[in-house]
Amino acid sequence: MNMETTGVMAPPAPKGLDGMRLPVAMMRDILIKTMYRMNFDMVSDIAKSVCLPIPVTQELVDLARGQLLLEATGTLNANNGNEMGYQLTDAGKARAQDALRQSEYFGAMPVPLSVYHEQIKRQSIRNIHITKDQLLSAMGHLILPDDLLDNLGPAVGAGRSILMYGPPGNGKSSISNGIRDALGDKIYVPRAVEYSGQVITVYDPIVHNAAEEEEQDANSLRRTTGRFDTRYVRCERPTVITGGELSLEMLDLVYNPVARTYQAPLQMKSTGGIFIVDDLGRQAEPPQSLVNRWIVPLEENKDILALQSGEKFEVPFDTLVIFSTNFHPNAIFDMAALRRIFYKIKIDGPCQADFLKIFAMVARKRKMPLDEATLVHLLNNRYPEIDNVYANYQPIFLIDQMIAICEFEGKPYHMSPELIDRAWNNMFVKEEDIVR
Repeated sequence: MNMETTGVMAPPAPKGLDGMRLPVAMMRDILIKTMYRMNFDMVSDIAKSVCLPIPVTQELVDLARGQLLLEATGTLNANNGNEMGYQLTDAGKARAQDALRQSEYFGAMPVPLSVYHEQIKRQSIRNIHITKDQLLSAMGHLILPDDLLDNLGPAVGAGRSILMYGPPGNGKSSISNGIRDALGDKIYVPRAVEYSGQVITVYDPIVHNAAEEEEQDANSLRRTTGRFDTRYVRCERPTVITGGELSLEMLDLVYNPVARTYQAPLQMKSTGGIFIVDDLGRQAEPPQSLVNRWIVPLEENKDILALQSGEKFEVPFDTLVIFSTNFHPNAIFDMAALRRIFYKIKIDGPCQADFLKIFAMVARKRKMPLDEATLVHLLNNRYPEIDNVYANYQPIFLIDQMIAICEFEGKPYHMSPELIDRAWNNMFVKEEDIVR
């Protein structure tokens, strides 16, 4: 059966307990913990909570019933299609309480790490083919040098690491976001994965943007309900953005000692998508240390994580890593680290012509009338003070400053040399000694 949706093959729904590749005792315990915590007694409700097909859930219920942990209530629920109800026996409640002491995790059945690995191959970031038109569409709101997209396109299409560097305020973050927007398709993110009997939660609504469920035609012969494993959430390709707050500890498994479960680190949550390290060089960790942490993932497409016990294990690494820095690469990396970053792209400030295009575009969006005399004053009198170094952020800054002055003084939006001078003085701090 073709499980393909928007170019990505969906994970097939499990057919039975034998195909789950999870410890049977673990599945049974998650089932009874879910019933205990959620107070469910109908198989259809339990199935929705543990994210398994009803027949597979019924198998688990029958298994627990055979172990005298569940019993049928003997009543049929007319509101649930005359389903038989089930409840925990005293032994079942005791087992659920004991299992909760070992791990508070209940709900969605985890996906074995090996099975998750298979899905990552189906939806790899390296399977993406991005055209120049797609990048142009995603970045059409930016004024970019002609050759920039020619350099970016092959880098994004390869799904390999990218280092963007150059002076601040020239759109490195906006370009990173544009790359994210150009991806466009959907992938499947597991709610949780299992390794060595441990549960690692992966799906994070803060990071992952769940796609809206497609409307189903009740009369359609090709309804997709049940056609993919609902232990996964269909999402847009994820984007994780970190800045100066990034530390090495944030790239490790996070253990919750109360719940006795793990949370996936940021790079694992970004699997199938993009991990943006913004403002590299502003973190407490030296840039070289951060990049050293990425060497194995970038070279071998796998990451090494560790459990509380100290046991280390491999997880797939399938992420487009974008480093963005205002420093020259040679100042923060050694040659070995630079060699491992496949694409180095310099993002320079605009030339005067592009600066004026950006200025006009921002003014139009902000409904600020252009004034030729003000622009001539800006270019001839103010920019020589900074050696005519233009930056992409400057038009937005200057125009928003003039708007704020006009609104405060109750005047219609307008430009003038006097207003541009007041805005300019807020963009830079005058060099002077402060007497303390």
